Amino acid sequence: MAIIGKYEDKAMKFPYGICDFKEIVTQGYFYCDRTGCIPMLEQGKYQLFIRPRRFGKSLLLSMLFNYYDVAKAAEFETLFAHLEIGKHPTALHNRYFVLRWDFSCVDPFGDVEDIRRSLHDHINACIHSFGMYYQDKLKGDIRIDPKNAISSIQSLMDVAAKSGRKVYLLIDEYDNFANQVLMGMAHDNQKRYEALVFEEGPLRTLFKAIKASTSESLFDRIFITGVSPVVMSDITSGYNIAKSIYHHPKTNDLCGFRADEVAAAVHAVADVCGLSDAQRRDAVDMMHTWYNGYQFSQDATATG
Repeated sequence: MAIIGKYEDKAMKFPYGICDFKEIVTQGYFYCDRTGCIPMLEQGKYQLFIRPRRFGKSLLLSMLFNYYDVAKAAEFETLFAHLEIGKHPTALHNRYFVLRWDFSCVDPFGDVEDIRRSLHDHINACIHSFGMYYQDKLKGDIRIDPKNAISSIQSLMDVAAKSGRKVYLLIDEYDNFANQVLMGMAHDNQKRYEALVFEEGPLRTLFKAIKASTSESLFDRIFITGVSPVVMSDITSGYNIAKSIYHHPKTNDLCGFRADEVAAAVHAVADVCGLSDAQRRDAVDMMHTWYNGYQFSQDATATG
């Protein structure tokens, strides 16, 4: 997996806090190519990928969005020609309407009804953005129900089907607000959490609706990221179609950096800064001491 960028005569640009794939690859930022994973990911349709915070999950979703988005077909060569997938693209590139949700935007405070309203407001806002983004490709208007985002989802799927395109759903931080409720300091957190994910709680109800949409071939593909499988486990039959891929050896380095990639970056920086070999080794050793050791699959051959 190549490190993208040339830094012989200038400082390396690290994309700290930037998770926009297009900006990173077009503005010369440091990027470790993970596009080679796409054919493997296409072997499944509904996937759950778990990693710790600050591991690059949002950048991964941004990469998938840019790859599958039908509206970015004209930019494919610019964005991917120099990357691994650009050499042998799959037949599905730039074939989808892509709907994106980020549940870190959902307010975890208040009672369950407050959280439900925030969740539905976020989904409705994303659906509105979807309609604006694809307006020249949609045959019809999406009806947004301000009180029931599940109804809005159904309208979106109806319009997408009428427009002759399938939808790829990307959900980032699926468990963010639920985890904040569970781990918060309020005395009733456990009850609020259970009310979110059990029986007919708003999160379980939402995932039941998503599951129903897949059975009707409305959502053709779904990729979900989070930091823990606990919430998905508690939703149980509400969304039991997801394949957990976070322990698979081929996804061990889907996010994060391998030791050889970190070493290569350190040497590139050291060349520009004129650091000695001893200083380079010290830097690599320090990072090895404090950050090395992530191995999510027992069968993986490298740690991060």
